[in-house]
Amino acid sequence: MDSITLGPVVLPTSAVLSLLAILLATGIADWFHRRRGVDAGPLLWKMIVVGFLAARLMFVFKHRDIYAGAPWTAFDIRDGGFEPAIGLLAACVVGIELVRRSDALRRPLLVSALAGLALWGGGTLAVQWMTPARAPMPDVTVRQLDGTEIALARFAGKPLVVNLWATWCPPCRREMPVLHAAQAANPEIGFVFVNQRESADTVRRYLAGQGLHLQNVVTDPAGRLAASTGSVAYPTTLFYDGAGRLVLRHVGELSQATLRDKLEKIR
Repeated sequence: MDSITLGPVVLPTSAVLSLLAILLATGIADWFHRRRGVDAGPLLWKMIVVGFLAARLMFVFKHRDIYAGAPWTAFDIRDGGFEPAIGLLAACVVGIELVRRSDALRRPLLVSALAGLALWGGGTLAVQWMTPARAPMPDVTVRQLDGTEIALARFAGKPLVVNLWATWCPPCRREMPVLHAAQAANPEIGFVFVNQRESADTVRRYLAGQGLHLQNVVTDPAGRLAASTGSVAYPTTLFYDGAGRLVLRHVGELSQATLRDKLEKIR
């Protein structure tokens, strides 16, 4: 359960949990303001903003060599590049400092912040509990561009990145050069590009038009891999260890920094 569908929009579960936690915390702060006349809302928002910025800045600093070449990409948070522990620590430090001078704000700010944290933390643990740990690679057959069929498990035996994509999907198209470069730069890691529900001719035309020379491009005409892994949005990228067990997954576009961050966890 790494994504949530809201009508035509598919959002990462982590983003939805963060939004719900913020809404709960600010809602409780507003209740204190209306009932008790003490407004902790501005302080709570300072904590949220500082925590968000700290989590993003730490991720950017961790991959500063990448962002130095294209600094404007540090503002594109669609890749989900954050360091949550650093953000939480920064928010707590700010909150402690803000209430140190005001006893009246201590209780409403503490209750609001803890409620939001409980929702975010509890939701995260629930998602992890519902997600099978180290799920094995599904037993599915994919089709190579020459029409021959091959078991996906044939690509196992070393750390493996499995990208579910489609030519009509804008974020899939944007991230493809990043995956192309990573495949060339990391021969010790396998990459498989599993196109969903499109023909081999469509895939070949797209790759030729983009000048992409990818290895291990296959098609999944029936979308069996997406169904067996519960992938409801594209792109979805699955990261397997050398034993063919799922280590982590990413819904949405990968940047060079987020991809490198995840590759380090499966080496």
